[in-house]
Amino acid sequence: MNTMGTTKRSVDELLAEAREELDRLEPLDAAAAQVQGALLVDIRYAALRERDGTIPGALIVERNELEWRLDPQCDHRLPEATHHDLRVVVVCNEGYASSFAAVSLRQLGLERATDLIGGFQAWRAAGLPVH
Repeated sequence: MNTMGTTKRSVDELLAEAREELDRLEPLDAAAAQVQGALLVDIRYAALRERDGTIPGALIVERNELEWRLDPQCDHRLPEATHHDLRVVVVCNEGYASSFAAVSLRQLGLERATDLIGGFQAWRAAGLPVH
């Protein structure tokens, strides 16, 4: 145990715990969710977006701003962050950081937040649109 009274766990253990909370989506399911009104939120940093492209219609929100931009109660929220019942699908590069980000959004009350299995790379590999 560390000085804060918690058991030390590996990042893999934390990731597995985070994913237990999520109904993660495969690329085709994420595309269908977007058509049905879900917000796809790309949290990749600029160099990856410039290198690989973006998902048409996805919101670009850097990871370090995510909670402030999507919290419906925050003065710095995006116009799309209108209520806590939003369906949000977080997209990172390969589907790891997005799981932690989606859990963070759920902690803010966005209980329908989840992430894309395999991230942007899986989206692209599935032949879904990229620009």
